[in-house]
Amino acid sequence: MVGRANSAFTGPAEIRMFSGILFDMDGTIVDSTDAITKHWHKIGKELGVDPSVILETSHGRRSIETLALYDQSKADWDYVSHIEGLIPKQYGADAVEIPGARSLLASLDQINAPWTIVTSGTRPLCTGWLDVMGLPHPQNLVVAEDVSVGLTAENTRAKNVLVIEDSPAGVLAGKAAGCPVIGLATTHSVERIRASGADWIVQDLRSVRLVNHGVGVQGQIQVEIRDALQP
Repeated sequence: MVGRANSAFTGPAEIRMFSGILFDMDGTIVDSTDAITKHWHKIGKELGVDPSVILETSHGRRSIETLALYDQSKADWDYVSHIEGLIPKQYGADAVEIPGARSLLASLDQINAPWTIVTSGTRPLCTGWLDVMGLPHPQNLVVAEDVSVGLTAENTRAKNVLVIEDSPAGVLAGKAAGCPVIGLATTHSVERIRASGADWIVQDLRSVRLVNHGVGVQGQIQVEIRDALQP
């Protein structure tokens, strides 16, 4: 994870109104890089495929698409949901919360503000991480099983919804959907996040917080964004 100490992240606090917040999961709420690496090493050995080769092709793909490259018989949702559901149970100690995630999700939950998670992982994987970490669950999830192809901007289209993402592809999808986007410099370089068009770039979720104690005007929520990357 990128370190927080950086003099460029000194943007003044600004308050914006949004109708809700849409989060990515991995790299945005939790960092499960080490756990996912161990998972694919295990699967690679079972398939007789070099795990490093799988890891080179798995990033940004749903597991069902990755498995289809190596063994079509494994590319079904029952199997994928099963193996992904095991990841938080077997490798929970290898994942960490993104700083600020717990307090932000708790504050959203406390006022019943609209928020959701959109992830290329399966439902058992997403809910498994939330359970293991003891983090709030959103009322709705958009997960890998819910779409016929990988997640795209069409899956996230909504009016004045703030998207929070760590990956350049996720930032691009949010912008393509017409959403304002905060890019987190947690897993990718600032240069890549900037090139993808994020409206704000912050180091982690400690720079994002609710500033009202209830849902604001016409159902809007007030969000403070601070310590953003300066131009």
